[in-house]
Amino acid sequence: QVQLVESGGGLGQAGGSLRLSCAASVRTFIIYNMGWFRQAPGKEREFVAAISWRGSSTYYADSVKGRFTISRDNAKNTVYLQMNSLRPEDTAIYYCAANPSMVDITTTRGYRHWGQGTQVTISS
Repeated sequence: QVQLVESGGGLGQAGGSLRLSCAASVRTFIIYNMGWFRQAPGKEREFVAAISWRGSSTYYADSVKGRFTISRDNAKNTVYLQMNSLRPEDTAIYYCAANPSMVDITTTRGYRHWGQGTQVTISS
């Protein structure tokens, strides 16, 4: 089984930074491509960022390019989302997810495992 647990969310200020972490409770973490998604009130869950299993390829939504950075530490079974220059519109529940293949890596389709989500609230 694959269990994903997010942490690092909370209240932040516009222009500030937060770093989210997602810990996987399985040693096969390395075989998964990992993604971050978010869901704001009244909106559909949307893609934020993804990283390949070796960390050599990354993908970002246009709305976060240049501000957010996804990374992973396979030795620690952890994926991170560094969020800089935060904006109120970044407010959402953030989810990490695991994708065993490279198909549909920028959409929810293909992601087989999901974390419980962590709330990020950014004040103006």
